[in-house]
Amino acid sequence: MLEIAGIGAAEERVYRHLVEVRGAGVDEIVQRLHIREREAASLLSSLHDKGLVGRLPGDGGMRYVPVPPDVALQPLLSRGQEALEWARRGVEQLAEEYRAGGRRHDAGQLVEVITGAGAIRQQLRQLAYGARSDLRWFCKADPVALRAQDNDEEFELLARGIRYEAIYERACLEQPGMVDNVAQGIRAGEVARATSALPVRMVIVDSSVAVCPLMPGSTTGARGEPTAAIIRSSTLLDALVALFDIQWAAGTPLHVTEAGELADFADGMGPGGSLADDERYLLSLVVAGVTDKAIATQLRVSHRTVQRRITALMQRAGATTRTQLVWQAARRDWLS
Repeated sequence: MLEIAGIGAAEERVYRHLVEVRGAGVDEIVQRLHIREREAASLLSSLHDKGLVGRLPGDGGMRYVPVPPDVALQPLLSRGQEALEWARRGVEQLAEEYRAGGRRHDAGQLVEVITGAGAIRQQLRQLAYGARSDLRWFCKADPVALRAQDNDEEFELLARGIRYEAIYERACLEQPGMVDNVAQGIRAGEVARATSALPVRMVIVDSSVAVCPLMPGSTTGARGEPTAAIIRSSTLLDALVALFDIQWAAGTPLHVTEAGELADFADGMGPGGSLADDERYLLSLVVAGVTDKAIATQLRVSHRTVQRRITALMQRAGATTRTQLVWQAARRDWLS
């Protein structure tokens, strides 16, 4: 039991006996524990050196008394914990050196390929729950292994303080239920932007690992199990991080109302001449390129309501076309 503190089993047996009787000489130890005199003397000397027993001269010879366990063992446990921490750090360093050496000599350790929607989903969950600071997503239409509606861990991680940044392509936002799903994420703390199209599906965790689903298929051209590449620290990962930063800078910020809905009609300005929340919500979808019909369907309002609201925004901006509205929105910083 006390081996973690550097106390052997035989030493612990002698110390426990001394704690029980509050003191004994070598002869008593020999008789009570049935060990040789030389062994008893050696064990008592070792316990004395470790600070677990003290020596008191008596009429029958030297007596050994136990030092209180909390006083005697705490320093030993502290040193043991320090040694374990040092060893743990040493193991982590050696493991990283091993992995780094493996990556230099084996490209298979730089890019790992996993197959199957279940395996990809499990890997994504594992990486998400292991995140320390942030996750950054490229969200394309028709996901391979993880639908946005199934990303249950996002809200838990947002509550823990993990930052979520997501870029949605237009085709993704036009899928049934996606605008509402994105709105829920934004209200929970997700920072979202939209763009016309994304080059790949991807998630980057803490800038230390990325997962890119690959095209499913086989050598015969038939669709098969999906595959994904797991890319760890390397110049390839650096390039993916840079790609995300470029797409993020070019994307349009997405805004939602508190309720995630579009009011039937409102032409009032927000504080200081800014857009009202529902106007920012609508405009962010327009700038992202989502069609009027898709906006109406996603927000569960009429097509005419969407058109009327867009016309009001165009009049506000002094624009006669959608292109001019987008330009004026950027110039007036309406979506920053």
